[in-house]
Amino acid sequence: MATVTGPWSDEELTDFLESTTVPIRIGCRRPDGDPWMLSLWYRYEDDTLQCATAADANVVGYLEHDDVVSFEVSTNDPPYRGVRGNGTATVTPDEGKATLRALIHRYLGGTDSPLAERLLSPDRHEVTITITPDRLHSWDYSSRM
Repeated sequence: MATVTGPWSDEELTDFLESTTVPIRIGCRRPDGDPWMLSLWYRYEDDTLQCATAADANVVGYLEHDDVVSFEVSTNDPPYRGVRGNGTATVTPDEGKATLRALIHRYLGGTDSPLAERLLSPDRHEVTITITPDRLHSWDYSSRM
């Protein structure tokens, strides 16, 4: 179980992660030790953060080399609030593109768009990145704004 800190209860933190549809920002390390950051669609499922990406994406190799990550999910407009933390990432095949389909429904509202069709192309191989948080910290500047 992750350590949870910040002003929100566990329920408030979970509600935020389940209802907020901005990309998650993930920080990791490249094999040469340099930091790397990327943004991906995510869903909060079974106390983990799940993302999908192309199997040949650079980040897949980075995470296979070093599975320790940091992350943040935060609003882009005032009042600024969010959840950040760190944890461990695992990469597994996205069988039947189940994770990707769930993310397309979450972010696009369905699979009837050119972007969804391109992402679901049979030629494209997907993986699921599952982040198991070690620490979650909520922050909320609503009272200041």
